[in-house]
Amino acid sequence: MKKNYILSIDQGTTNTKAMLVDINGSVKSIASYPVPFIYPKPGWVEQNPSDIWDSVLKAIGDCLKQIENPEIAAIAITNQRESILLWERKTGMPVGPCITWGCSRTKEYLNKLSSQGLSSVIKNHTGLMINTLFSSSKGRWLIKNAENGTKRAQSGELCLGTVDSWVLWNLTGKKVHACDMSNASRTQLFNINTLKWDEKMLEIFEIPNKVLPEVCKSNDIFGKTVQIGRLKKNIPVACLIGDSHGSLFGHNIFEPGYVKNTHGTASSLITPIKKAIISELGVTTTIAWAINNQVLYAMEGVLPTTGAVAQWICDIFKLDSLSALEKLASTVPDCDGVYLVPAFSGLGAPYWDHNATGIFSGLTQRTQRAHLARAAEEAIAYQVCDLWEALKQEIKTDFKALLVDGGPSKDNFLMQFQADIIGSPVLRNPSADLSAMGAAYMAGLSLGIWSSLEDIKKLANPLDRFEPKLSSLKREELYKGWKNAVIRSRLKISI
Repeated sequence: MKKNYILSIDQGTTNTKAMLVDINGSVKSIASYPVPFIYPKPGWVEQNPSDIWDSVLKAIGDCLKQIENPEIAAIAITNQRESILLWERKTGMPVGPCITWGCSRTKEYLNKLSSQGLSSVIKNHTGLMINTLFSSSKGRWLIKNAENGTKRAQSGELCLGTVDSWVLWNLTGKKVHACDMSNASRTQLFNINTLKWDEKMLEIFEIPNKVLPEVCKSNDIFGKTVQIGRLKKNIPVACLIGDSHGSLFGHNIFEPGYVKNTHGTASSLITPIKKAIISELGVTTTIAWAINNQVLYAMEGVLPTTGAVAQWICDIFKLDSLSALEKLASTVPDCDGVYLVPAFSGLGAPYWDHNATGIFSGLTQRTQRAHLARAAEEAIAYQVCDLWEALKQEIKTDFKALLVDGGPSKDNFLMQFQADIIGSPVLRNPSADLSAMGAAYMAGLSLGIWSSLEDIKKLANPLDRFEPKLSSLKREELYKGWKNAVIRSRLKISI
């Protein structure tokens, strides 16, 4: 029987999805399981590594049982980035929690590195600025807080890795400890110029080289599966890629000219560039992917609180869905001067201020629930606009359009306001699973199911289009109000 499916696993922040994609690029079955969070202290965000793996197993099992005896040609893995965990090489048992990308437990340590003048060397080597988002300080924390952690890490008894490497490790029966360049480039331990783990970064963050995974191309054959439930043995794992990079590939953005924004709990704006540029405007330089012995670079900004702010306001107002929020926000013609800066865990790109705090500004006695709801929706678009402008200035180009995907992108009000505030078209992909689809495309390219990027472009969905309607004068007025609100959120006032 011909093997005509790719099993794509998307291990995301809040859930794990598994889906079967056929040779025509159609999704034939899909399953999803949630992954709970743990909040041991204010600002600390963890997940249990066993819960992550259990969700992968459940999602795979449920996905496979929907089709009778599916013949799987390859497995693709895409994953939440920057989250990191530690486990024993011999037993595969976790050593501590998975510290997620949203955790800020290492803030004080990173402030010390900044005060020591290390910001420039870290950015020049890795393309990333000092911030709690990235994996390096979290990995250090895990090793330092494990029993005999430093000694065991130096001896190679422990494995440190991002979530892609954890899933790969388990799928291959604890035989393969590897990751791809897209995930490695988000750890702040990988040199984006030499394409190797950086000795200077390992020295700064006190992480032994022996504990780290082997870094491979994104469409390598990483290993083969063992028999796990309905999943057969000897299926090649033919792609590892970070979720934002996977959705970039799923959007078919293979060259410069467009920006991709995936809306989720957080958002990631990313655009391809031909060579590495070290940003001076608050965006990061990263590796989009490495395929067929070619590395594609990208510039990116991460917004930690976008979809999360919509869910937050829904919870406060006891709205049962994001569509109810859209409906409420649409009942007023504007916010009546109200702005919400959702710096719940600080501000991400382009500000990178983990000391900023969330605020409403412009409140008056006229302010109603609908104004606050609309301000929450608009806050998502304003944050995206900040990054859009920073990327334009850094790359010195005008982009053709913003391509969007993810749950909150279903909100027509938000998409129209997004087009209005950036002054450019917004193109919405109807797929809710572009990260997984992009990973599947890449695995299929690895095995020759699709022979070229042009073949993959032919599989693309038709896009919804939102054209800007605001005048440039009104756009500038609204955006100026947002920038003033951001300044207030960053004020340090002591009494």
